[in-house]
Amino acid sequence: MRSFGKAYGPRFAVTLFLFLPLCASAQHKAGDIVVERHTAHDDKGQPVEYEIGTLYVPENRHKPDSRLIGVGFARIKGPRSTRSGTPPVFWLPGGPGLTVLGAFTDTDASSKARLRSWLTFGQVGDLVVIEQRGYTIRGEMLTIPSKPLPDDHPGSVRDDVAVMRADAKAAIAAYPGKDLSGYDIGEFAGDIDDLRGALGYEKISLFGGSFGSQWALAVMRLHPGIVSRAVISSVEPLDNGYDMPSHVYAALQRIAYDADRAPSLAPYLPQGGLMAAVKALHERFAGSPVTVTFKEDNGTSRRIVLGAQDLQQALLSHTQESAEWPAFILSLYHRHYEAWAREVASDRKPGPRTLIGPLADSSLGVSAEREHLLRTDPALDMLGAWNFEGNIASAADWPTVDMGDKVRKPVVSDIPVVFIHGDWDTSTPVENTLGLLPYFPKGHAILVHRGSHDGAFYQLRNEPTAKQAVYGFLATGETSGLPVEVTLPVPDFEVPSFVPPTSTSAPPARSS
Repeated sequence: MRSFGKAYGPRFAVTLFLFLPLCASAQHKAGDIVVERHTAHDDKGQPVEYEIGTLYVPENRHKPDSRLIGVGFARIKGPRSTRSGTPPVFWLPGGPGLTVLGAFTDTDASSKARLRSWLTFGQVGDLVVIEQRGYTIRGEMLTIPSKPLPDDHPGSVRDDVAVMRADAKAAIAAYPGKDLSGYDIGEFAGDIDDLRGALGYEKISLFGGSFGSQWALAVMRLHPGIVSRAVISSVEPLDNGYDMPSHVYAALQRIAYDADRAPSLAPYLPQGGLMAAVKALHERFAGSPVTVTFKEDNGTSRRIVLGAQDLQQALLSHTQESAEWPAFILSLYHRHYEAWAREVASDRKPGPRTLIGPLADSSLGVSAEREHLLRTDPALDMLGAWNFEGNIASAADWPTVDMGDKVRKPVVSDIPVVFIHGDWDTSTPVENTLGLLPYFPKGHAILVHRGSHDGAFYQLRNEPTAKQAVYGFLATGETSGLPVEVTLPVPDFEVPSFVPPTSTSAPPARSS
């Protein structure tokens, strides 16, 4: 069993530097923080005081001579009236590979919305946002250039495995001076504990979705004594980094139920509805691939071959915006392949690959029992092994070490946790929460009908009372005002961009 203690000694001293540049990390020691104080402005132009800084931590806590790396963080202090005795909320971004500290200065809609959301935590107390080691604007961004994939044959899981294995070797070669074995989920959790200590907090609350939820679960598993309570959404348990195909397929079926009843989509639907279109596409591409010619943005023509395994990937496209997915599937059903071909062609072009995703995933791995379920799942034929095969096959090539079942398998925890999960989530299916909830006797689940892979408060966007109850839980631990179910309205489904056919029973062949 590996030890998860700090190899660099007992609790370190905290040194606070104001307005110092981020250079000369050699002058720092593990646990030092550099903090700058700035002012942002909210939507109404009102000033918002915040601190932004860098936490210095060992790249690998198991090696006493490990170099130090920087991890970015920010803090918005709540009013004094909310801070007394209330644990701060540590907000954990998803991804992995999502940098968020630009929200204080960037002016795009997403950044403004993120800052607006952060400011609402003032009614709870202090909010601390921490970025991910290896992908932080206050430290390092670990990426490698990916190689282009050919257009003249269909994509395949086999090719994906080869790419993942090649990327692992390329990552090691690209960073000879860095210890990439230090980017496992245990080190991510250790960064939370170190920042907590550096800021002088005894206990904290956790708030995160998707990978942020998995990160929070790692903190609760490895540092349970520091966590007062947690709110996690789009939940990804430590042994569920790879989604069960049948759970994903069930989410697609739930989306299809409402899409089949949308009057705007009725002229495009085949007999049997949207899932019948999915099955027809599966049978069509099982027969032979198609070659699609389309125009690039610069006006040049490009031809690309799309096959059965490309379709498996396509079945999951657009589902983070569930209102778009039915139109996408119906376009393919009616042989309008151009938009899909353009997307696949873009994916096959070279571009940067973020490393902390595969590094973190290979450190968690998967239990033998869950891998068996993945490989024998009844929906595997429809969705394929894209979600897990490349990661499992390349795990030994990545430098991070598998942390084992003692970390990834759930254990009973008395930490109060609110789980918020949508049943239209195809990235982290709702079954993740249903399977994890029994291990948290003080847990409370809010199941969101028609909720997708969204953050907690976005899923509760139409339920102000429920949102307020979540803030109350973070402030006091009280769960009495929390609902167990929330139903979102049926979305306005996107409609295909072409005139509906006169008959949808058997779409005619179209030349590409």
